[in-house]
Amino acid sequence: MTYFPEPLIAPHFLREGGGCVSPNERDILKLIWRHPSLSRSEVTGHTDLTQQSVYRIIDQLEERGIVAFGSPKPGAGRGQPSPTLRLDGRYAYSCGISVNTDVIGICLMDISGKVLAESSVTLRERSMAQSLDLVRGQLIQHQRENGLSEESFFGIGFGIAGFHVSGTRYNAPLPLHEWSLIELGPLLSEFFAKPVWVHNGAKAGTVAESMFGAGRYIRHFAYLSFNYGFGGGLVSNNELLHNGVGNAGEFSGIYDAEENKRRPALQYLIERLNDNGLDIPSITYMRKHFDPKWPGVMDWVDDVTPAYSRLINAIWAIFDPQGIVFGGQIPPALAQMLIDRTEIFDRPRYGVPRPRPKLIISEISSDASAMGAAIAPFKSAYY
Repeated sequence: MTYFPEPLIAPHFLREGGGCVSPNERDILKLIWRHPSLSRSEVTGHTDLTQQSVYRIIDQLEERGIVAFGSPKPGAGRGQPSPTLRLDGRYAYSCGISVNTDVIGICLMDISGKVLAESSVTLRERSMAQSLDLVRGQLIQHQRENGLSEESFFGIGFGIAGFHVSGTRYNAPLPLHEWSLIELGPLLSEFFAKPVWVHNGAKAGTVAESMFGAGRYIRHFAYLSFNYGFGGGLVSNNELLHNGVGNAGEFSGIYDAEENKRRPALQYLIERLNDNGLDIPSITYMRKHFDPKWPGVMDWVDDVTPAYSRLINAIWAIFDPQGIVFGGQIPPALAQMLIDRTEIFDRPRYGVPRPRPKLIISEISSDASAMGAAIAPFKSAYY
């Protein structure tokens, strides 16, 4: 039986007509998210609704506690100053869980996008059951420390490294074999007693970039997720593209078996560093302590540059994004090294080159996948 989290949403979050919000309410909440200083009187100019309808919808959202009024903003006309609008973080919060090969990231976030708590659980030599017990313990501790009630706990977003197979089944890398090819949705919903939205980890990172990073400035971008493996996501008009069976942005799929070993997956960099006499126990450790002068770094960059550059050009030619974001667990200094080595296969015509996407290093310093997983339930149900 196919799993859907929506039927498990607590009744007090639902409106009388069904669902958490109506289509018009969703549109207005999206506007408030994208324009946090928007005043009530300005909303009408962004919609096809009448001012009367807009005011009625906003008043209903305010009565439910989803939207709060802020300081008045002087209007352009003769009327009274109009209050600014914001999402009220007290209404609900969620928990994002991101399973990578070496660590599980945890992020608690309220509906306004404010991060309430972050932590992690080391995966090494721990079973799935042991890891989930530790995650639940951290979640309870965060709730206690932040005075968060169970009533306002909306749900859980869950991201896992690996490609989507069907339903909530993912095919994860070998270190996560116990998590692979099982229906994660119902299992996790039963374990946490909450609705759970399950996503690919790279797609969750892409969502975080869309909501908190480059997506605040550009509407069309590709997100490269450098982790144990290598994947990513595509955002068009501020929305994550799923397509087909949900694997849009599985960039490693363009490489054959031999090229696959020379794609920019961080597992191969760690192997190279350890072969050069360093002791790098995990990707998390490498990100925290990365030094471009480590023996083996430049050799790895040289090896992956041809395959990496071909991917950049393929994304540019096929998707034509405004930007390509370097994210996941890659150290910023390493991302800059790749950017500096990028070869663009452009052939200017009449001396005029084709406009290129900007290569951007993600500014999200914490676990982007956990952040994206945390906001995924709200993005699905509210905006």
